[in-house]
Amino acid sequence: MTQGELLYLSRADVEAAGVDMAAVIALVEAGFREKAAGRVEMPPKPGIHPQPDAFIHAMPAYIAGMQSAGVKWVGGNPANPPRGLPYISGLIILNDVQTCAPYAVMDCTWITGYRTGAATAVAAKHLARRESATAGIIACGFQGRTNLLALAEVLPLTRAYAFDTDAAVQRRFVAEMSAALDIEIVGVRDVREAVTASDVVVTSGPILKHPEPTIARDWLKPGAFASAVDFDSYWTEEALAQVDRIATDDHAQFQYYRRVGYFQKTPEPYADLGELVGGRKPGRERADERTMAMNLGLALDDMAVAPEVCRRARARGLGTWLPL
Repeated sequence: MTQGELLYLSRADVEAAGVDMAAVIALVEAGFREKAAGRVEMPPKPGIHPQPDAFIHAMPAYIAGMQSAGVKWVGGNPANPPRGLPYISGLIILNDVQTCAPYAVMDCTWITGYRTGAATAVAAKHLARRESATAGIIACGFQGRTNLLALAEVLPLTRAYAFDTDAAVQRRFVAEMSAALDIEIVGVRDVREAVTASDVVVTSGPILKHPEPTIARDWLKPGAFASAVDFDSYWTEEALAQVDRIATDDHAQFQYYRRVGYFQKTPEPYADLGELVGGRKPGRERADERTMAMNLGLALDDMAVAPEVCRRARARGLGTWLPL
């Protein structure tokens, strides 16, 4: 870093930095190991909500052992995709932990997608059956892609079932993920078909404060693991009541969301990812348990990954230097 300058990385720069999913999973897991050791400062994310079910959040975090500090300013609106815009967009700002000065600004879209998938994979390492071979992806957008990529890194997947309310989006997912992964990708006609056939299930639609859930009791089979990326938007109260173990990524953030109106019918999580990674709480204990990760998306995920993206981008000569 040159004094008085910062590095700007566009989404294309971030993607070209060359950080693959395996590296993202390792970085996110290291971040949760730091959290378990009490070396993360991360207040619950404040937000504003200019449109129904839309949000703009400020997400700061400091990870001592990774010498990482910064904030993500991120917005999401479920009305964006029909406009040809991404559901999620925003910026990450990284600060030097010694001087506290900003040294990089980068697009957050790629990092948000990949670190979210990575958090699902970290949870699956503790909560899914190790022999899980089939995955159900409900909602085939960017999060559906990254979650499947991440699960394929940690589980011996041979087949994935894909469902989306938009048939064209589902067809693109099947074609593109079939090319990206050496597993069979099957498009299905309804949510139930994908859920009941799968050892692991990911729901990754829009996050809704007042959802009209679809997944009913007995759809998630005994022994299956689910990752509710869209909070409880797809899951009925009766389906959630059947889950033997629900984990989240941070208890304080979960309670914050409950206070502002989310998770009104969701059982209390028994553990967070830091407790699972750090060995303070057990993961799956029986083959027939239904388990679920209801991760909220944490600033520590972003701050674990963004500095590595910045380091690799600088090594490749990517980005634009801007004066402060």
